[in-house]
Parts: sequence; C-alpha cells; structure tokens
Amino acid sequence: MIQIQGLKKTFDQHAVLDGIDLHVEKGETRVIIGGSGEGKSILLKMIIGLMEPDEGTIILRGIHADYRNRHSLMEVRKFVGMLFQSSALFDSMSVRGNVGFALDENSLLTPSQIDSIVREKLALVNLEEVVAMTPAELSGGMKKRVSLARALAANPEIMLYDEPTTGLDPINADAINNLILDLQRKLSVTSLVVTHDIQSACKVADRISMLHGGKIIATGTPQEIQRSSIPYVRQFISGQAEAIV
Repeated sequence: MIQIQGLKKTFDQHAVLDGIDLHVEKGETRVIIGGSGEGKSILLKMIIGLMEPDEGTIILRGIHADYRNRHSLMEVRKFVGMLFQSSALFDSMSVRGNVGFALDENSLLTPSQIDSIVREKLALVNLEEVVAMTPAELSGGMKKRVSLARALAANPEIMLYDEPTTGLDPINADAINNLILDLQRKLSVTSLVVTHDIQSACKVADRISMLHGGKIIATGTPQEIQRSSIPYVRQFISGQAEAIV
C-alpha cells in the first residue's frame, strides 16, 4: 500500500533522510519511532506532498506520486488522510466547517449530505455533540479527535498520524491510541504513525521501524523491537540518556 525507495532529504548539507526504504502492507499499522529531529514528520510531509524529496520514489496504492504534477498530487490526496501534530484546525470555522472542509471545497455533495457525513465521522471519534462549537472551545484531546474526524471525512484508504499523542495527558493519549486501533478494525485503513512515545507505539503497531541517522535501522513486531540487540534501539526503548552497549 505504501512503497518508499531511496528517499532522501537534505537541509543545509545535513541529510535528515538518507536513503529511506519502507514498505507498508494493506491494512497494516506501521509505527515509525525515533528521537526529535530524526525526520519522522518530514517523512509524512513528503508522503502527503507538503515537501518534495531530493531523491527517491513514493508509490501509494500503486500510484507513483509525482508531486511536481498537481494532478498527481490531487489524486493521491483523494485517498490519503493526515492527522497533524498540532491538529491544524481552522480557528475561524466551527467543528462542522472543519470536518466538512474538503467535501465543501472539492465534492459535488449537497450541504445536507456533507452534514450527514460530518455527523458520521464525529460519531466515530465520540464527539457528535461538538458539531457547532469552535476550536477555541475544545480541549487538546477534543481538537485531536476533531482533526481525526476531518481526516476521515473523505474515507481515506491510507491514514498518516504525526505524533498523535503529543501534548495529551495519559488518559486522552490512550483514548487516541484506542481510536487508531478501532479505525483499523472498522475501516481496514492502512496507517503510518510517527511517534517518540514507545508505549503508544507498542499498543497500536503491527510492526515498528526505528529511524536513526537518516536511515531505518530496525524493523519488527513490538516484541521484536523490545528484544532488539541494536544498542541505539535498546537505549531508546529504555529511555536512558547514556548509550547501552
């Protein structure tokens, strides 16, 4: 469902991503873990077309993504949804306006049909009652869930999650984890999650990949990653400042 080959991105002569190869199967939830500044969010932004890679290819659902071609970009965005780290809601719009935004702009559906879809997606994230509220009236956890409902409005086949639990208390963080699991079960979406939260990663992942030094240095099930013999993986999993040898 997601095929990435030889992906490179350099900033100021620093290779943030240095030849990434990544293959995610249909219906899989793959989690990318790694420290701050390792390029996890940049990887997602390149998949969705917010950044262009310096080198490499991205193939989504068999479509070669050429982001210099607007038609190719719009075709990809029809079946890819993204939950942004900051939620990225429009402050000037109600929840209804936010969740229905892409459908209002790009579909031929009537307002009443879009209203129905908005209510359906808000029900999936257990927030039917906030449809008339504004982002300023929502808590951090509620904003994340509204952003998720917006990403789901167009029924994406691929979901990208950028640090979905960052800034949330443990209870709300676990609620987001449960939503990711529920959406995989109910909708069979293929998910790519980036996070530094190892507890969250182990809960939602089918497989975990470790990004370090611009490369994927390990991939495996949560249990395999936790038993890894690679020093940096062991250090990250244990949360120790000093390297483990």
